[in-house]
Amino acid sequence: MTRIVVTGAAGFIGSNLIKGLNARGLTDIIAVDDLTQGDKFRNLVDLQIADYVDAADFYDAFAADGYGKVEAVFHEGACSDTMESNGQYMMQNNYSTSVQLYQTCQKRGARLLYASSAATYGGSDTFREAPTFERPLNVYGYSKLLFDQRMRLECGPKFENALAGLTRQVVGFRYFNVYGPREQHKGRMASVAFHQFNQFRAEGKVKLFGDYGGYAPGAQMRDFVFIDDVVAVNLWFFDHPGISGIFNLGSGRAQPFNDVASSVVNALR
Repeated sequence: MTRIVVTGAAGFIGSNLIKGLNARGLTDIIAVDDLTQGDKFRNLVDLQIADYVDAADFYDAFAADGYGKVEAVFHEGACSDTMESNGQYMMQNNYSTSVQLYQTCQKRGARLLYASSAATYGGSDTFREAPTFERPLNVYGYSKLLFDQRMRLECGPKFENALAGLTRQVVGFRYFNVYGPREQHKGRMASVAFHQFNQFRAEGKVKLFGDYGGYAPGAQMRDFVFIDDVVAVNLWFFDHPGISGIFNLGSGRAQPFNDVASSVVNALR
């Protein structure tokens, strides 16, 4: 059987990835997470996995060859709170742990498909996978950018075209504004659609940002991408092990918050 590891497995994207893998009949999955926030277990209840490993135990055990032959690691585990100000905590979780995982994957012959973020662009008005446009505005964005930079350094100048000198595939996905099922545990970091859904159910109306920075009320724009599309792209790269690199993962177009609000309200009506 094909053994796969999913870190951040009880999270929003991680649990949906497992659902997508299960739909293909893949169940030899090691789910890695930290269930200190216990209600995240609900994202795993309807999924088929072979084992659950706490994040505090997994990385060293994997480095010591504790899980046998692993085909691929979908690395979604990270601190994704863009408001977190503890830089030491953020860099340990999002950078140092990811570097260790990359080194283990190359040593063990496992492919690495990992979560980067559109937060790497920060204050840029151009969203192209190139250093010129990478201007993170917070330590979360910087932690993701630094790992991308490390992968460029480790994997060589041809990283974003082919395998180059890599032992196995390495792919980074710069997620834009992902929304969909299984994000109920994320609190303030949940998607705009999720918050608007709950606001309308509770209050019969949706709150939008007022006019700011030259934008009319509710006219602020983001690239919103549905979780099923994110899963489909991850699985496409899983099916194409000869392609490595850093790639944007969004819809490719920005839409105003008003559009999302209208869709939510019309759906609930």
